[in-house]
Amino acid sequence: MPRTPLLTDLTARARTTAHTRARTSPCPCGATPTLTDRPDGTVVRHEDTVAKAHAPHTDPTHLTARLTTAAHLPGILLPPLDSTPLHLHDRLVTCWPYGTPVDPEDPDAAPWEAAATLLAHLHRTPPPTPLPPMRGPLKAVRAITRLHEAGPHPAAAPVLRAWTSLPAWARAESPQPDTTTLCHGDLHLGQLVRYPATDGPWRLIDIDDLGVGAPGWDLARPAAWYACGLLPPDEWTRFLTAYRAVGGPAVPATGDPWPALDVPARALTVQTAALAIVKAVAAGRPLDEVEQAVVDACDRMGSVPPELTPRFAK
Repeated sequence: MPRTPLLTDLTARARTTAHTRARTSPCPCGATPTLTDRPDGTVVRHEDTVAKAHAPHTDPTHLTARLTTAAHLPGILLPPLDSTPLHLHDRLVTCWPYGTPVDPEDPDAAPWEAAATLLAHLHRTPPPTPLPPMRGPLKAVRAITRLHEAGPHPAAAPVLRAWTSLPAWARAESPQPDTTTLCHGDLHLGQLVRYPATDGPWRLIDIDDLGVGAPGWDLARPAAWYACGLLPPDEWTRFLTAYRAVGGPAVPATGDPWPALDVPARALTVQTAALAIVKAVAAGRPLDEVEQAVVDACDRMGSVPPELTPRFAK
């Protein structure tokens, strides 16, 4: 695949930033691999430094506020190397220290307790600077937009029915019920790294959706996976127990957490199902077993009133 001007210059920026960082030994100066290259973000790494080109039309004021927040919370969020974004071509660029990600080939080592503990601390921390709303609902809207753009598909109907059953705030049509709690906005295991790399403590990464809003959204993906039968009950229990152990405010300290998680979990199920259909259409293939499971969960959502099904897909 040919390298775009953005990717070429982003690679050079990562290398230059790595070489100007204080270090105890010279940079080994190996390759600068591309970690991600998508329309909504391009990420490259040079040794201990990562450079990210954020999505086109990213608001610079919002991004600066998110960078400032990460810099003030280094025990929770991976701190940026600079709190001021750079301009490269038509994109905003930020630079970060490299952290070791979760190993997708070792699901038994998934850091559910660490993820839950970091979220609870994040949710209990007052924002150090004014922030925009957490962008989770906007990502769900984007997934539904992409589903419409993908064209007709037999699995789309139950997903769209489930979408219309959600309250307005979960579809980004009205303010979220909480406008003060600091939230990550897109929590999944790919958003954790060990820093310093290899054996440091876990930290949350990816601040693009960081903001104030409903903290239940940050628990919604594992909750949805559990409800769809894709996350084993013991792993869900580990996650929820760890979140409660440090006073996470998204759910009650005891008892049934589902009244607080039902709407966000439904929204994340719809988002996941919509994107699954989009990917299947793009690849010209049928839905796989996991993708069909989330579509089936949407179908069940649309057929039973929410108040009658606290665990909507189990």
